Amino acid sequence: MAPERSKELHVEMDGDGPALLLLHGFTGGARTMEPLGRRLTDVRQVASVDLPGHGRSGMPADPQLFGFEETVDALARLLDKRDHVPADVVGYSMGGRLALGLAVRHPEHVASLSLIGASAGISDPVERSARRRSDDDLAEDLLDHGLEMFVDRWMASPLFASQVRLGPDALADSRAQRMANDPEGLAGSLRGTGSGRQPSYWQNLGGVEVPTLLVVGDEDSKFRAIAMRMAAGLPDSRISVVAEAGHAPHLENLDSTADVILGFLADLDEDRQAADGRGWSR
Repeated sequence: MAPERSKELHVEMDGDGPALLLLHGFTGGARTMEPLGRRLTDVRQVASVDLPGHGRSGMPADPQLFGFEETVDALARLLDKRDHVPADVVGYSMGGRLALGLAVRHPEHVASLSLIGASAGISDPVERSARRRSDDDLAEDLLDHGLEMFVDRWMASPLFASQVRLGPDALADSRAQRMANDPEGLAGSLRGTGSGRQPSYWQNLGGVEVPTLLVVGDEDSKFRAIAMRMAAGLPDSRISVVAEAGHAPHLENLDSTADVILGFLADLDEDRQAADGRGWSR
């Protein structure tokens, strides 16, 4: 049975402490980030969001609200509504791209960034336009041939080949989670927040002043190169390469990924406590 969907962004809350916003990737949801989220609840109050068109977050009545910057603005409003400003933000893939957008458009809402397999966008306008057409074609293919065929093709992509190490039971669970999404919602997400619709933030990286952790799997050569390029532009960043992992290190090597992020947050907490002693507070 499909989950009941809300017109508002659905949020799962857990844990205590400073606020942390947790954002999933395309075809995922709050549930797919739950294993990582649980590891973070000892030190943070985790707000894990179903992004528009995913999980229990339905399609906005206005299709324009599927836009990339509109989604970023909706996340900022969510943080305001819950009095979670500023928040540490952890995002995977599409969620990482949105997290970066939040830091660019609403810097006062972000205390730190942890970006897993994320990108600052496509800088070349011609390439970005081609990606938009590709995203639109994917959306049409999804609606024409159905969710099951789309999910199976998506999971068979070379980008996710390393997830075979998860084993058949975990892969079956991952497939079931993806299949719980609404086809119209996923198509809207592709058309609104796909890489081709994201503004290029490469020229904005120098203005992202919050501490930023870039997490990539050691087998994800494409996003390792992207992370190195991003780190060169970010004023306060570090890269962590997770062993025995591809594009989804938080799934393929949860322990190492959680340890890296928890270590990053611990360093931030030390710095904040020192700053509090000098009369500055978060």
